Amino acid sequence: MDLTSLLIQLVSGAVGGNVGGVLNKAKNLGPLLNTVLGALGGLGGGQLAGAALGGGTAKEVGASAVVGALLPVIVGMLKKKGA
Repeated sequence: MDLTSLLIQLVSGAVGGNVGGVLNKAKNLGPLLNTVLGALGGLGGGQLAGAALGGGTAKEVGASAVVGALLPVIVGMLKKKGA
């Protein structure tokens, strides 16, 4: 695990989080929260992909973007309307 891989995972997760927010406007958390949650999800997704799928930059980017897109959507679904 090097710094370049971590940065790639964070950036692709952040992009995925914002794409997920745009695609699911009803549960959109806003650009800042989508970015933060997407980056965290991307970091976790990239690490899991590196361990489970045997690494590779393309696999890490894909997994980071997908998990980065899913995490803000899941949090948006769990968030109460009045909160």
